[in-house]
Amino acid sequence: MASSSPPPPPPPKLPIPGRRNILITSALPYVNNVPHLGNIIGCVLSADVFARYCRLRGYNAIYICGTDEYGTATETKAMEEKCTPKEICDKYHAIHNEVYKWFDIKFDKFGRTSSPEQTEVCHAIFHKLMENNWLTENTMQQLYCDMCQRFLADRLVEGICPNKVCNAAARGDQCEVCTTMLNPTELIDPKCKVCKNTPRIRDTDHLFLELPLLRDKLVNYINETSVAGSWSQNAIQATNAWLKEGLKSRCITRDLKWGVPVPHEKYKDKVFYVWFDAPIGYVSITASYTPDWEKWWKNPDNVELFQFMGKDNVPFHTIMFPSTLLGTGENWTMMKTISVTEYLNYEAGKFSKSKGIGVFGNDAKDTYIPPEVWRYYLLMNRPEVSDTLFTWADLQAKLNSELLNNLGNFINRVLSFVAKRAGAGYDSIVPEAPHAESHPLTKALAEKTSKWVEQYLDAMEKVKLKQGLKSAMGISSDGNAYLQESQFWKLYKEDPANCAIVMKTSVGLVYLLACLLEPFMPSFSNEVLSQLNLSPEDLSFSEEKGEIVKAKTPWNFVPAGHKIGKPAPLFKELKNEEVDAHRKKYAGSQAERSLKVAAVAEANKVANQLKGTKLSEGGPKKEQKKQSCGSKSKTTAADVSVAKLDIRVGLIRKAEKHPDADSLYVEEIDVGEEAPRTVVSGLVKFISLEEMQNRKVCVLCNLKPVAMRGIKSHAMVLAASNEDHTKVELVEPPESAAVGERVSFAGYSGEPEASLSGKSKTWEKLAADLHSNGELVACYKDVPFTTSAGVCKVKTIANGEIR
Repeated sequence: MASSSPPPPPPPKLPIPGRRNILITSALPYVNNVPHLGNIIGCVLSADVFARYCRLRGYNAIYICGTDEYGTATETKAMEEKCTPKEICDKYHAIHNEVYKWFDIKFDKFGRTSSPEQTEVCHAIFHKLMENNWLTENTMQQLYCDMCQRFLADRLVEGICPNKVCNAAARGDQCEVCTTMLNPTELIDPKCKVCKNTPRIRDTDHLFLELPLLRDKLVNYINETSVAGSWSQNAIQATNAWLKEGLKSRCITRDLKWGVPVPHEKYKDKVFYVWFDAPIGYVSITASYTPDWEKWWKNPDNVELFQFMGKDNVPFHTIMFPSTLLGTGENWTMMKTISVTEYLNYEAGKFSKSKGIGVFGNDAKDTYIPPEVWRYYLLMNRPEVSDTLFTWADLQAKLNSELLNNLGNFINRVLSFVAKRAGAGYDSIVPEAPHAESHPLTKALAEKTSKWVEQYLDAMEKVKLKQGLKSAMGISSDGNAYLQESQFWKLYKEDPANCAIVMKTSVGLVYLLACLLEPFMPSFSNEVLSQLNLSPEDLSFSEEKGEIVKAKTPWNFVPAGHKIGKPAPLFKELKNEEVDAHRKKYAGSQAERSLKVAAVAEANKVANQLKGTKLSEGGPKKEQKKQSCGSKSKTTAADVSVAKLDIRVGLIRKAEKHPDADSLYVEEIDVGEEAPRTVVSGLVKFISLEEMQNRKVCVLCNLKPVAMRGIKSHAMVLAASNEDHTKVELVEPPESAAVGERVSFAGYSGEPEASLSGKSKTWEKLAADLHSNGELVACYKDVPFTTSAGVCKVKTIANGEIR
């Protein structure tokens, strides 16, 4: 039998006369990276909660978002990943889509700015601005690369910071070391990032939007709308700061290839600056949603526009984008309400996409903590007024105390009791409850519930999402207190009529919680409705259907005689050891975590290769050759005594990053032979490049050469790590030890149990034990190895291993 095809998507929603029509956007996430939790709460999640609330209330609302795909950052990322900008956009658009889908974000349209609609809408707006004389031409000086035949954007220039107290390597936009904001022309010895040649300064003409001339129109709009739309205080402050500083002409074109082309003969080789075209993406993505997009975007009398973003995006939405729309002279739907978040910080620092610090969208999925828990935590911790802090301990506390012990406990107690067989419960049938309004305890609960609902609606209408969530959770707390005070388990036998009132009222509260919490935790609400045996499709909370009135009489939400489904626990406890594991796993940056994983993988790979690798006898090369000619034995690492390890004092003459492996160094090490040996080490994550230069190390020299990512390694540097490999240090010979001197094992008598087979993982399992002077002595099975100058040491790591 042929499978049925999926149902066609619903037709696009359009504004309906007489209804409340709400257009919701969240700041378009930039496409060159994976979004972190700060990005998610700052825009897409907050907007999703409000959009779901609007749908729940019966408003005619659409939620528009998409990836911001043009600009320098995309070109730079494409160069880093050796692909085209379009391939980068395709890759990360899919990643964003997947992350948001997992977080239960429900867009009406999640689009892209690299679309034909974007070009079309941008061109139309540009032509209107030209016609109305809001654009002017001006000449700028930029660095030009003759080799690449292009003007270089800020991020494509590298050089030395001009700050005399710094002089570190810097990009053309900012020095990462001293944080000085820069222009590329200020760099000392600037180089093109692509070809490494020196660019020259060259004049280039650009188009500018004359913001000073649009100031009066803009200020009138801001003064009227910020009051009518109840703009958040942080949005008002950021906007006023820009106005106070004085508006300046703003360049709208760039010398790039990846962007919306400028439809002007003189500027046909340029594209629009991303600040200009990105907000237009809201319009173009709506145009890809419906050809009747103007009914949403050019209909200010019937459509309210709500926009969500982080505080760094405010000027683009209260100054730049409104000025652009006002300059066209057309009847645009202008933003009514702006909801702005401060920063969500991570443990001891800041979330950062560029530095990879924090928990990212794909990380959240890998924790196996359900999306409804992440949503709840982020929204309860939403930085509405000031910066807030993500900590694993706080996540654990909110899950275990608020979700598990409060909300989950209330719902499970109610439904489990109703589901009990007759004689112990109600056999899954909601009981009759006449005269519930005259039951004092229930009447008091209903009054409290009605007040919570009023607070919830007031907060949500004002886009105070955190307060809305707290109000809904207040109903759950009161529900638990109601159950406890009623002692329903006694009433069941002693006063069945009042017990029925308590349980029918409590089932009504369960439904009400599923309703009010759906915008915040949709998958939770769906599960609760399933346990209630009710359809999610029927969920609403609107005046027209009478649900708001029912909040005053919660026993009326679910009719008597209704059969509920099968109760089950809704949340799972997050234990201390899980929290510790997550904290450890997501410490540092994404790059560091990736390097750590890669380094461990490389080490395991080499260890596996070495399991069957021959060890030649120790000593100088000529002796090795003579001995190998005189013996044809097939001795392997597992059979060789530790005394046969040729460990020597080496001096790293030069160390650099491996060209094809981020986790590896390539060193040239002098071990007392005619020429230095090339050695590849997986130490990037643990030891800085500066620390690798010109230092003495212990080197295992009689390993069979192994190719590591295309470069053959002719020895191995010995290092020690702690148990979880979060810290690694090189094993250091005494300072006066001679280069090329062979390291001996003090007190070693050649007993069979001291052979390599005595350890579980061949030679790299040499142990490092704590020495009496507080330093670590490098040893094998309690036998320290030494040079004539003294014992080899690892200075800071206790209970580690020599690898």
